[in-house]
Amino acid sequence: MKKPFILILLFLSLGLNGQVNLKYLGTAGWKINDDKITILIDPYISRVKLGTGHPDDKRKTVLRSDYYESDSILIDSLIDRVDFILVHHSHFDHLADVPYIAKKTGAKVIGTETTINILKAYGIPNDQLYPVKGGEDYQFENFSVRVIPSIHSALNDKHYIDSREYKKPPKAPLKVSEFIEGGSLMFLARFDSHNILTMGSMNFVERELYGIKPDILLAGVNQSQLGLYNYNQRLINVTNKPKYIIPTHWDNFRLPYSFSQESSIDLKLIPFKKDVEMLSPNSQVLIVRHLEEINLDK
Repeated sequence: MKKPFILILLFLSLGLNGQVNLKYLGTAGWKINDDKITILIDPYISRVKLGTGHPDDKRKTVLRSDYYESDSILIDSLIDRVDFILVHHSHFDHLADVPYIAKKTGAKVIGTETTINILKAYGIPNDQLYPVKGGEDYQFENFSVRVIPSIHSALNDKHYIDSREYKKPPKAPLKVSEFIEGGSLMFLARFDSHNILTMGSMNFVERELYGIKPDILLAGVNQSQLGLYNYNQRLINVTNKPKYIIPTHWDNFRLPYSFSQESSIDLKLIPFKKDVEMLSPNSQVLIVRHLEEINLDK
């Protein structure tokens, strides 16, 4: 008769220790959970072989003009229960697997008008969808989330801007190229004992981050900082030098999980880690590899 009571006490003690678990799904994708709730960030799991890819990758080549198909078998092997999905923007490497996951799990999705219209096109019901534009701050039962206006990375030698949006649902299925940006967001996800600031690319609007003090920062990282002015220093300072800084969206997302990403780690993450450790010696820069899970205490 004592064993159930002991198990209950053990469960409660685990729930009170302030632990949050983060699992890296690749690209800007994360699974984050505590003992109460599970959320996904930009869960792009299929990792299709886009363009020429790697010569040792024998999968079918996918072109931007092709209709996108999720790898449902792979997704099912990694994703079961999900409460919320947060989507930074609507490019395929952030959104394209969300229709399948939302249907499978019934998760609620928070994203831009473009994100929401794409999901409507795939038949996701309204009661699962939260359209936002930045500035919203929502309290849910087991976590809260502040939606922060942002901007995309400065691609194409700073010649990138895409003002296209879907003001109504497009025709599904979509081609890879039809997953347009549709505006960019960041999120401050507040759990019982942790505030996690998430980034979907390597850029931000500095004034929108004033006063935000996360203890965990998922920081967009690339080899080249694309001519952004003092990116690392401005990001670390405006976020009040978080306790944990975890690089995101650094990998080669055209490769399957089984392929090595060590070259990307050497070229992108090691220099970032060294720079941040000089800028903020009290911060811990954590390098998390594909499908690796880390547990962070309060």
